[in-house]
Amino acid sequence: MQQQLKKDKQCYFCVNNLKEVDYKDAQLLRRFLNSYAKILPKKRTGVCSKHQRKVALAVKRARILALVPFLPR
Repeated sequence: MQQQLKKDKQCYFCVNNLKEVDYKDAQLLRRFLNSYAKILPKKRTGVCSKHQRKVALAVKRARILALVPFLPR
């Protein structure tokens, strides 16, 4: 049997040298939501803990401003 080498996911924000997660950037935030508009876990997205907390806060703010849906369409 051949083993698959698991590639470690890099944090999107650390790799692209982004300091802050902008809640107004809805396209970026949709990367971190599943088809049911739920926030994906960091294990799935590969984001570091620090940025995962910021992503969650940004998604919640964007939902309140109706930039990102609370429920799927």
